[in-house]
Amino acid sequence: MSAVPNLPHRPVVAWLALVTVWIVWGSTYLAIREAVDTIPPLLMAGVRFLTAGLVMFAFVGPRHARGAARPTAGQLRSVLIIAALLLVGGNGLLSVGETRLDSAAAALIVATVPVWMVLINAVVTRTRVTGTMTLTLLLGTVGVGVLIGGPGARVDVLSAAVVLFASVCWAAGSVCSRRVPLPSHPMVVTALEMLAGGLLLIIAAAVTGEFGRLDLAAITTRSIVGLLWLIVAGSMVAFTAYVYAIAHLPTDTVATYAYVNPMVAVALGTLLADEVLTANLVLGGTVIIAAVVLNVGKAVTRTPRPVLPAPAEEKPGR
Repeated sequence: MSAVPNLPHRPVVAWLALVTVWIVWGSTYLAIREAVDTIPPLLMAGVRFLTAGLVMFAFVGPRHARGAARPTAGQLRSVLIIAALLLVGGNGLLSVGETRLDSAAAALIVATVPVWMVLINAVVTRTRVTGTMTLTLLLGTVGVGVLIGGPGARVDVLSAAVVLFASVCWAAGSVCSRRVPLPSHPMVVTALEMLAGGLLLIIAAAVTGEFGRLDLAAITTRSIVGLLWLIVAGSMVAFTAYVYAIAHLPTDTVATYAYVNPMVAVALGTLLADEVLTANLVLGGTVIIAAVVLNVGKAVTRTPRPVLPAPAEEKPGR
């Protein structure tokens, strides 16, 4: 899923694409926080991914999902499984957690995804857990602990646990996406995953009674803007930029988004949403980012979204 066919290599464009990923994916945590303020979280996420998936498939489907490239039943089954892990378990639960959790705290917890990926991959492939893996897991765990219960902590523990579980789901879906048959074109995979994930999220919203809690008259402009930002910038623009960047820049360079995104999220939450930068966020976030930097430098060659959410190569916040 890392190659983009027939795209010319323009270094400046590639770096602009990476900067787009840094900023836009970092901003999605605040956008989610604003969107779920007046829109039920699972329903919001379902509308986000279903809309983005329909638009993307309308562009790439007629050209890259027909004839010999038509997805097989096995590939569609894989798409459904990955969408359930990434978009329902990952982004859906992240949206639920952010109903009572600041975007900065959520972003820092989601930053542990690369650490969970390495651990899950080691279990799945039955490879030895190295000292580096153990250290990154320990640092990540300590960081989350400090973030939740450190000095000045004002974090809802249950919501933090939900977001942490969402991060594990995202990591599991990311590892799974590399071991199952998928359509050959990355944009087709992305569009299909968003379509499947959007439908699953809307079903989940119906089952949990979110439609009954939806009050259209109470939806604020900020929530609508947040949702539109997630659909257009987070799910379509940023993922396209990510695919271009990963095709034309070293993977360790692109992987820097794993620790740049949380810093952008913290900055935006503090500046634009009046979120308080407490000592526990600073200390816990520093430990978590240290674990991610160590993890990316030693173990991860190509970390997955959010957002994209979304797709197999995106982190949940995206």
